[in-house]
Amino acid sequence: MGVHIIKMPDIGEGIAEVELVAWHVKVGDLISEDQILADVMTDKATVEIPSPVAGKVLSLGGAVGQVMAVGSEVIQIEVEGAGKAGPHAARCASSLPPEGADPAWGDPAPDHADKPALVREPAAAEAAPTGTALPPAKREAVTATATVHARTSGDRPIASPAVRRRAWDLGIELQFVPGTGSAGRITQQDLDAYAARAGQAAGAASADQRYAQRSAEEVIPVIGLRRKIAQKMQEAKRRIPHFTYVEEIDVTELEALRARLNAQHGTQRARLTILPFLVRAVVLAVRGFPQVNARYDDDAAVVTRYEAVHLGIATQTGGGLMVPVLRHAETRDLWACAAEVLRLSEAARSGKAARDELTGSTITITSLGALGGIVSTPVINHPEVAIIGVNRMVERPMIRGGAVVARQMMNLSSSFDHRVVDGMHGAEFVQLLRGYLECPATLFVE
Repeated sequence: MGVHIIKMPDIGEGIAEVELVAWHVKVGDLISEDQILADVMTDKATVEIPSPVAGKVLSLGGAVGQVMAVGSEVIQIEVEGAGKAGPHAARCASSLPPEGADPAWGDPAPDHADKPALVREPAAAEAAPTGTALPPAKREAVTATATVHARTSGDRPIASPAVRRRAWDLGIELQFVPGTGSAGRITQQDLDAYAARAGQAAGAASADQRYAQRSAEEVIPVIGLRRKIAQKMQEAKRRIPHFTYVEEIDVTELEALRARLNAQHGTQRARLTILPFLVRAVVLAVRGFPQVNARYDDDAAVVTRYEAVHLGIATQTGGGLMVPVLRHAETRDLWACAAEVLRLSEAARSGKAARDELTGSTITITSLGALGGIVSTPVINHPEVAIIGVNRMVERPMIRGGAVVARQMMNLSSSFDHRVVDGMHGAEFVQLLRGYLECPATLFVE
């Protein structure tokens, strides 16, 4: 028997280190050739490391969340024959965590940190995860070999009608009761243990557990895409002196035009949202304000202005915020823009966005949709110098011609890099956007 050592491969693009985001094997596992061993994350892409050999896992080279250098030992595998030590080629699985922004953004390879985990219940001699010894009733109800299934707030607890009825009588919310049965099913013993742990005698219905004191704590490591988002946001706020300018826009005419175009062409072409119109407005407005469609290298003190408009579209995914890039927006009409935005957002959410679809933006649009609120202060997607934020559209009474009329109103909350964009120029740029959107016919007049 020999030992085969797999080292962290050189993924290219000058990458010197990667983050280990998931293990798919553990010590003692028997693995086959080409079986996926681990996922690592570069600056944006998640890469799978497969095994070139079959054998038994002897040791793992790092813990999830650890940053590892290229060439460092990833795993040791016991194999037939002499074995060998050396790097092994990795293959790109997806652009970012599933359903998965560039953190300002960046949402994927599977984000295993978000999956419900099986937690081994500590034995009597062990310390509980919080450092407090388990109550005797709990140790009697759950054996040291049982597993407790973690449950997120959105998961429906699994329990029989009898357990549910008894929990109702006791005033216990099943959402907070750990289940030790099959697939996390809550048993009568789990109810007893929960009641005892809360200081309530089993079977007593006098105290309503919905108002019981709760003191549990959950420690969640910031790894993978969430770490990238955190680093990008911190870098943007540290380096860029933001200023935010908010303006309200009357989009009544724009909404009427959008509804009419969808009614005429909705079955043959992509459905239009307000976004393609805003994209077109940005394309036209940056011609008069080229300093807004730019990137600032603050280390070299160089601003690069672009004629091409590569629009970052901030997209919320299951893994976090990502920013797929609508390239050469200046060449696309409304429907081509709508179709490409739909394709990019679906690729980001499903984790199929390619690396070059997540980089290279020159200005970014972000929207919270129906949750857009009245005002927001969006964070600039470093090294860009501007971001356009879309707030919620609402119908409000407005005075037009001395009469009170109902109008569709929407705020734009835009942030600029004050080192590159003066306050007056940022305000003038937003006012130009307002002019295009309030009179949508001007979007199509050169």
